[in-house]
Amino acid sequence: MKSWLLRAEAPRPAPVRDNPYAPWFVVATVCIGAFMGQLDASIVTIALPTMQRAFGATLAGVEWVALAYLIVLVSLVAPIGRLADMAGRKILYLIGFALFVIGSALCALAPGLLALDAARACQAVGAAMLQANSVALIAHAVPRLQLGRALGIQAAAQAVGLGLGPSAGGALLELGDWRLIFWINVPIGIVALALGWLLLPRSRDLADATPFDWTGMVLFVPAIACALGALSLLSESAAVAALLGCGALVLGGAFTAWERRAAHPMVDFALLAERAFSLGLVAALLAYATMFGTLFIVPFFLLRALGVGPGAAGLQLTALPVALGLTAPLAGYLADRFGLRRLTTGGMAFTVAGLALLIAGRDATATRVVALALIGAGLGAFTPSNNTAIMRAAPPQGAGAAGGVINMTRGLGTSIGVALCGSIYAFAQLHAAHASSESGFILTVLALMVLSTVAALAALARGPVRPAGDRSRAGRIPQ
Repeated sequence: MKSWLLRAEAPRPAPVRDNPYAPWFVVATVCIGAFMGQLDASIVTIALPTMQRAFGATLAGVEWVALAYLIVLVSLVAPIGRLADMAGRKILYLIGFALFVIGSALCALAPGLLALDAARACQAVGAAMLQANSVALIAHAVPRLQLGRALGIQAAAQAVGLGLGPSAGGALLELGDWRLIFWINVPIGIVALALGWLLLPRSRDLADATPFDWTGMVLFVPAIACALGALSLLSESAAVAALLGCGALVLGGAFTAWERRAAHPMVDFALLAERAFSLGLVAALLAYATMFGTLFIVPFFLLRALGVGPGAAGLQLTALPVALGLTAPLAGYLADRFGLRRLTTGGMAFTVAGLALLIAGRDATATRVVALALIGAGLGAFTPSNNTAIMRAAPPQGAGAAGGVINMTRGLGTSIGVALCGSIYAFAQLHAAHASSESGFILTVLALMVLSTVAALAALARGPVRPAGDRSRAGRIPQ
């Protein structure tokens, strides 16, 4: 399989390969995938209230339009990262683009909620191939001392996708049907396939082939599904949620025990032994939960509690990812020179302040926009700096596995943010009478403040980072 995949990777044309800007062509190409993935995430978020009405579904039911995508993404992104390290990153990235485009078209054609969930799962397989390879492709193409800047640009591309998602999604909902939000991926994906074929380098520095960890996969997927199901159903059935939670604990424990003794584990727990890597993942998980929890709850509050239209709600929500996109490249640039911990902890402190302002000024449009921008700026300072710390703590030959774990953490954090916020908001709807929308909003944002505070503490406790594979050096990368 490895040799077939490598033969399928087309070499770059000589004018591209020999161009001094060739590494940045790779960054630009990867940024298209980063843009698409985040555009799809934020467009779906703004459309969930509309989908709930269109399908006559409960809040927990419509959550699975997002969760079906996220469970598959979380389940596959780490093993695909390991597969890419062994079999070839470019060809898997291109296959991922093709599957993402096909899945998007199937979502647009879905006749009902279950069909839409299934199509979202198909779309997520392609997204997992994109996300598992993106960081590794950049890490192998860009000089190490410029890695923070490159990852900052990638984070900016993600933020632009997030930024355009709410406003584009709101405009499309005003113009027509929710299906339009999926059709938008098709032309972008076709262009990205052609660019990837021409601009991405063939794979190098691949790891030795090892057997795939099917046992780990069989334990991991239902563990994640049970955990997210427990969170999403907490407000509707405590008994079912408790049963699913117990299942998640048992399966998660079995997965951990198996991975620690497996000869070729799906998730390399040796990476987690590095303090900078493991605490960076904890901080990332909580930051992503905060980001997507905010993107999930604000549209429901604006559309239902305040009666704002989808177009106006999308424009307001755009303040968060736009601020993230403006901040992320600068943060990556500064992280390469002045250190990582100040930007990560300071970024999450700004996020906490923005969440507090969001509660205090929830009824004033200008204050809401400022609060969302402050949250985005904090997350923009945090994300590239934290990702850089994680990648610097990983060995070069395991870049794909490390990138896969980062992206698995992003998907898991996103899933937790959506499921937790959905449960809190639904609980308030059931138990707070006419004030349910506002009460649910306040309770949810308070929970996100707690998550952000813990993320800041994890980043602070991370300690100094030294390049993996060179722990004996006295010199340290600026912290």
